[in-house]
Amino acid sequence: MPKKHPAIPRPQALTEGALSALERFSRIEAVSGIVLLLAAIAALIWANSPAAASYEHFWNTPITLGLGDFSVSRSLHFLVNDGLMTIFFLVVGAEIRQEIKDGALANLKLATLPLGAALGGVLMPAILYTALNHGTAAASGWAVPTATDIAFAVGVLALLGKSIPSGVRVLLLALAIIDDIVAILIIAVFFTASLDYMGLVVAAGGLALVLVFQRMGISKAAIYLLPGAIVWFGLLKTGVHPTLAGVILGLMTPVSSKPTTERPLDTIGRTFNELMDRLSHPAEDAHQVAKPLKQLREAQRELMPPVQRVQSALHPWVAFGVMPLFALANAGVSLQGLNLEHPLPHGVFMGVIVALVIGKPLGVMLASVTLVKLNICKLPDGVTWSGVGLVGLLAGIGFTMSIFISSLAFSDPELLAAAKLSVLTASTVAAVIGLSWGKLKF
Repeated sequence: MPKKHPAIPRPQALTEGALSALERFSRIEAVSGIVLLLAAIAALIWANSPAAASYEHFWNTPITLGLGDFSVSRSLHFLVNDGLMTIFFLVVGAEIRQEIKDGALANLKLATLPLGAALGGVLMPAILYTALNHGTAAASGWAVPTATDIAFAVGVLALLGKSIPSGVRVLLLALAIIDDIVAILIIAVFFTASLDYMGLVVAAGGLALVLVFQRMGISKAAIYLLPGAIVWFGLLKTGVHPTLAGVILGLMTPVSSKPTTERPLDTIGRTFNELMDRLSHPAEDAHQVAKPLKQLREAQRELMPPVQRVQSALHPWVAFGVMPLFALANAGVSLQGLNLEHPLPHGVFMGVIVALVIGKPLGVMLASVTLVKLNICKLPDGVTWSGVGLVGLLAGIGFTMSIFISSLAFSDPELLAAAKLSVLTASTVAAVIGLSWGKLKF
């Protein structure tokens, strides 16, 4: 009976697999928007069902981690918002690092339009919200409508099919990434209380350890869990939101593979020939075939720089695990007892909706028109003003990041509930208008 050998991947397939990481990233982003929506709907139903009490009880379940005499006890809600969301921000940081290296932010000429459009899409919603809530306790939520949910926005864009020019999609991705950068800065600057400098020392020690490991050429991801945890705990002690540890580590991820004596493509060709030679001998043991097969897989891995490997490995977990969990833990707004006729909740509700649905596209369009008319930049190839308008409308889908910021902006439960409900409402309206506009214009 002939011996069975492991399936042999073709060199071309190995190469294409490594080079198609961006395409996989985009497809995951599109599908995850639907999963996010389902998670948000489930949370709303749960929080307003006869089992509503179990919603709060479940997410407030205490989780205790301990080592020896040291222990820390936090709620399950904290674990999701401050723990798992760090992984989300790690992927965001890696995205930003990649875009700065060879993407839409690689040079000033490419970045000018999305940078200007994103800033317009941040400033206009903040101005409109502040104008509607100036001088009240609701004014602290000015940052809530400044964010864009990249997964939801790309998911809606994907529903429009291939009629949408690729330049529109690139512009939306670049704008959303810059939005993420601004949101991160807002969290770091405006939602950080007094600093505990001992925590900064601890975080700096963790970052120094990351740099040492990188200088040593260590590429095993598991090794970086320890310094990553040190940075996270340091920021938590400092008073800075600990999820920023993910952003910092993502930005520190190398964008090029470490130099080797042989190029990965040469390794693939040589190892493949060696493998085929061994397979030509019927008596060859399977374990003798496994070694070159493993070398092929490692060569495929080395084709991708670390920053892409981080995205490829973590993005599916973030898209289909972390973000739906975040939506399930945070989108459960109880409508019972929420009085939107009261001035403060009403101000938050209307302010966020006006800012996201009107302010976002208005800010994006005004900034883009100004930059183009002043000859500072021009529209990308294949992108019309209708395309810019579509990007502006979809940028009004705040969802994940807006809910995240609202949890930092409001300590009052009623205002927080109003903010979350308004984000869900505005994101839905923006998605419907964006879809309608896309169907009409493309």
